[in-house]
Parts: sequence; C-alpha cells; structure tokens
Amino acid sequence: MKTYAAKPNEVEKKWVIVDAEGVVLGRLAALVASRLRGKHKPIFTPHIDCGDNVIVINAEKVRLTGKKRDDKMYYWHTGYPGGIKSRTPGQILDGDYPNRVIEKAVERMLPKGPLGRSVFKNLRVYAGTEHPHEAQKPEVLDVASMNAKNKR
Repeated sequence: MKTYAAKPNEVEKKWVIVDAEGVVLGRLAALVASRLRGKHKPIFTPHIDCGDNVIVINAEKVRLTGKKRDDKMYYWHTGYPGGIKSRTPGQILDGDYPNRVIEKAVERMLPKGPLGRSVFKNLRVYAGTEHPHEAQKPEVLDVASMNAKNKR
C-alpha cells in the first residue's frame, strides 16, 4: 500500500477566525502555526501548503505568563557597529503595531524556507475586532475553551 501524498489542486482551504483576547501567546501561536501548516487535516503532506487561512483578532489583548511582558526581549541588529536594539513584548503591545508579537511568534514556529514563507502569507493579524474578511465567511475557532491553560 502506498503512502498518500496530496497534490496542490486537491487541497481545500478554509478560513478560520481566532479571538486572541486573554489567550496565552505561546499556546495561541502553536495552534495557529499548526492550522497554517495543515497538520490537523488527514491529507497533511509535509512539502505541500495544505493549511487553512487564519485570521487573528484582538492581538493587543493577548497575554503572556509570568514576567515575560517586561523581562523578555526581542533583539535585532541594524547592521552597523554597536547597532543591536531590543524591545520588550510590553512595549510592542502598547505601541502602534501590537500584531507583530503574534506574527513573530507564529513565524518562528513555521519551517524556514520557501514553504514556510508561503504558509506565513495565509496569516492575517489585526489589533482590534474589525477585519475585512467577512466575505470569506470564516469559521470561529475558540482557542480559549480548548484547554483551561489557554486562558489567563
């Protein structure tokens, strides 16, 4: 018996909406990355983009456990000598682009390379409750009720 391998034209992509209000960041990112990849489907094929399109709303209300909001650091380098910079998740969530915390957490859980980049394009993150994807009729995925540890 041969192993089944899905072809790109056989994949059916759904739209899923996730509310991040009060949900722990790492648990949310792990679930979203799995959905983007398509690991929840029986036709999962590692080298094919067979995941769903995921919309995350209320990104500014995501929670971090412990002291991570103030103690954790995101680093990057400008490319110039002495150009290392850092920000805490709290600074980013209180800033102009709170969606970047969720985007970075999910992006780092996806595979690196062309497949990971194409899968990441299926993620849309919005700071508030409004989103322009009503026409796609997204299904609601309640992450907070899946496990008691998901909500803080």
